[in-house]
Order: sequence, then structure tokens, then C-alpha cells
Amino acid sequence: MEKARTNQAAKNAEITRIEGLIRALENDVNVKQAEAERLGQEYLLALEAFEDAVDRAQSLQDQADAETSRAREAAAKLGDLAALQYRNGKSDPTLELFFSGSVADADDLLARLGAVDKLVDANRDVYADAVGARDSAQSLTDQAKVARDERDRLKLQAEQRMDAARQAAQTAQAALIAQNEHRLTLEAQLSALQDTTTKTIAGYRAGVEAERKRREEAQRKAREEAAQRAREDERRRLAEEERRRQQAAAGGGSRPGRPSDGSSAGGRPASSGWVRPAHGGVTSPFGSRGTICSNGYCTSSGHRGLDFSAGCGAPLYAAAAGTVIFAGWSGSWGNYVKIQHRDGSVTAYAHILNGGYNVSYGQTVRAGQVIAYAGTTGASTGCHLHFEVYIGGVRVDPAAFLRARGVGL
Repeated sequence: MEKARTNQAAKNAEITRIEGLIRALENDVNVKQAEAERLGQEYLLALEAFEDAVDRAQSLQDQADAETSRAREAAAKLGDLAALQYRNGKSDPTLELFFSGSVADADDLLARLGAVDKLVDANRDVYADAVGARDSAQSLTDQAKVARDERDRLKLQAEQRMDAARQAAQTAQAALIAQNEHRLTLEAQLSALQDTTTKTIAGYRAGVEAERKRREEAQRKAREEAAQRAREDERRRLAEEERRRQQAAAGGGSRPGRPSDGSSAGGRPASSGWVRPAHGGVTSPFGSRGTICSNGYCTSSGHRGLDFSAGCGAPLYAAAAGTVIFAGWSGSWGNYVKIQHRDGSVTAYAHILNGGYNVSYGQTVRAGQVIAYAGTTGASTGCHLHFEVYIGGVRVDPAAFLRARGVGL
């Protein structure tokens, strides 16, 4: 930079180069953030398609089971008629065939009954109903199998989309960090080149050194604050364990499904080890809800989570111990964290404050640990926590899930 200042042409070239580097940093961040947003939204759409396929497969299987039950009832009715004819002496070889051994299922029973010509002639309507139910059950069973195959395909697709979105979010975050690290230096160099005095050179040197010290100090304070938070969390955890131990010794342990503390307090573990993930009341339950549009995103497939009225910047707590499997932008969820727990369940935390992550992908967390801070990113109209629970990859009602583990709402 100092050499470039002694030659106007070299200085101009260096100015152009640095300006290009600054633009390249900005473009790199913008492109990677846009890709992370695109893949995050693709993941959400893939998840919704998978959940719809789960519902369809289950509906078809329920219908098939109902038709199978109807076929069995009709076949049993025919069996009673056959038994009556047999007791009345109206036997023939086909009836003896029918009674020659136990039948395995409705198909086997109907196959035998189909050979009973005299019985069929006398009870054709009952037989037709039994056969119709059997054929309907078979058709629905075949459709359910196709639906399950499609469900499994969409589940794999959703998992692949989540992985792609996770990688894109990490890449965008790395680009943003790189921009923050290098932009200040580049802008200081640019100012020094554009200034005709030596004062800017000295200021640049002092500024870079001051920035280095500032960052070191900020990192030191962040480490100290993180360590202090960890010590405070550990003290709270030990105090809570001691309180529960004393309560149990006194015979006053809390009953399952009942919170031992204020129902709107987050971060306090129940006897099961599970934790209310945020402070504040429940403002929107799991289930149907109208379309919400905000920040360029819309949700229209129902509300598959539980909303807590945590204010802007309020701490969000890991609902149980586990491993972070996603931490990044994800479409209408905004900033989003998912945690895999030891029992196979997954919890998720949406609309996190920009810059409000307290954990990263692959990190192990304990129950009640502060993992993020509430915001209003994505399809959100105000600061809150949108909390989700996944079982087998499908979102279920978090309220019932938490209450079953003694967490009060």
C-alpha cells in the first residue's frame, strides 16, 4: 500500500483492486445467503410434502383395516349359516371342506366359502358383501403400500434437503465471518490510499492494531461470559436437583404432568429431565391456523408447532439433552435450530433473533441450556418462539408431548 502511494497509476490500480475485493466479499455473502434461504425453503416444502404423504398412507391403511374387518364380519356370518346348515344335516363335501381346519384369515375363509355352491345360492347377498369388502380391503391395502413407498421416498428427500440447507447455512455464515474479518482492513487501506496525507497511513496502522486488540478483548470477554453462564446454569441445575431430592425425601414429589414451578417459567427441568423451552404463555397451539405472511414468507399448511410469547431477545432453552443437527436460516422458519435427543425425538426452535444463535451444528447441549434468543425472523409477526417436536420425522403436538413428560405449559 505504501509503495502504491508513490505512484499514481499503481495507487489507482490498488484502489480499484481493493474496491473489487470489498464488492466481492459483499457479493459472496449475498449469493451464499440467498442460496441458504432457497435451500431452507426447499427443505420446508419437502418436509410438508412428506408429512402429507404420511397422513395419506395412514388414512388408506385405516380404510383398508376397516374393510378387512367388514370382510371378516361378513365371512363370519356366512360361517354361522354354514354351521347351521351342517347341524341341520344339510352337509355336502364342500361344507366338510370348509370345516376341515382352521382358517388363517378372511381371504382363506372366503376362498373356502366360495366353494360352497349351495350356501352361496342361499345367501348370495351376504357373500357378495363379503367378497366386495375383501376386494376393497385388498385394493386399499395396495394403495396404502404405494403411499408408504412414496412417503419413504419423500422422507429421504426431506432429509437430503435438510442436509443441503444445513451446509448452505454454514457456508453463508462462514462467508459473513470472512467479510467481517477482512472488510475493516480493506476499507482502512482504501481510505489510506485515497488520502493524500500521511496522517491516514498512521491512522490506518493504529486503527488495525486497535481493531486487533478490540477483537481479542471481545473474544476474551465472550469466553468469560460463556464460562460465567455455564457456571450459573450448573448452579441452577444442582440447586434444582437438590430441591427435587429434598422434595422426594419429604414425600412431596410433583405428580407427572404437573409443573413444580410457575407454568410460564422456562428453563426449569421437570422430574423427567425435560424443560419448558421458553418463558411466557402459549399464544398459538398446534393445529389449523390461517395464512401468515411476513418478511417475504408465508405459511399456509397449518400450524405444526407451539408458540410461546417470549419477548425479543428472551433466552430459548434446550428442551432436553441432545445434539444440534441444524443451526441456520430455513425459509419461513427464519433462523432455526434442531436438536436430536437420546430417545430419538427431535425438537426445533424457529424465528430466532438475527445473530441470536448460542450453539452451532454438531454441538452437544444439556437440558435447559440457553441455545438461542427469541426473534421474529421468517414468517413471523412479532418476537416469539415457534417450538416443534418431531417423532419419526413427523411433527406432533408439542403440548401433549411436554405434558406427558411433566412439563407445565
